[in-house]
Amino acid sequence: MPRSVNAVASRARRKKVMKQAKGFFGRRKNVWTVAKNAVEKAMQYAYRGRKEKKRNFRSLWITRINAGTREHGMSYSQFMGALKKNNIELNRKVLADLAMNHPEAFKAVVDQVK
Repeated sequence: MPRSVNAVASRARRKKVMKQAKGFFGRRKNVWTVAKNAVEKAMQYAYRGRKEKKRNFRSLWITRINAGTREHGMSYSQFMGALKKNNIELNRKVLADLAMNHPEAFKAVVDQVK
């Protein structure tokens, strides 16, 4: 009995990877073995990047809140502690947006927790 290799599935699999490598530089875009390795590595970077993005945004929000609270004579940690004590449940994303784009509303929140 002849050997069955299912060329249709193999070609489809390779085509999918080559399509993902579109836009890469040099042999990474058109040589199968190089493209396969490049796409695998790119996927690892993408997976890691999705986790890092959350960290980066949280640290950005904290920096913005800290800058906003220092204008009103408080530190970030004092402000967050006072928020928890007063049961104000605004997350860092919302607080950072208020501090950047609506300083008068942010001032009202700071005054409420002082």
